[in-house]
Amino acid sequence: MSNAKNYDVIVAPVVTEKSTLASENNQIVFDVAISATKPEIKAAVEDLFSVKVRAVNVLVRKGKTKRFRGISGRRKDVKKAIVTLAEGHVIDIASGL
Repeated sequence: MSNAKNYDVIVAPVVTEKSTLASENNQIVFDVAISATKPEIKAAVEDLFSVKVRAVNVLVRKGKTKRFRGISGRRKDVKKAIVTLAEGHVIDIASGL
């Protein structure tokens, strides 16, 4: 898989209270492309961060319908991946790429 494709698969890290607590269990949370599959996510994380991935869990958060000044709109669906790393591997989200 090419390096440019990896940046299309992994959109951004998720930095929330819940994802910070998950990092204690060797898990990292990423927003990923809605069309990304588990094998693509695993390959992208391993290539970009030079780590060994043990498991990938994904979920799709459906976009909400919101109103602004009487005009109805809809937020986009977001796919999140919870990546569990093998023992001894670490990704420091704060340092960036």
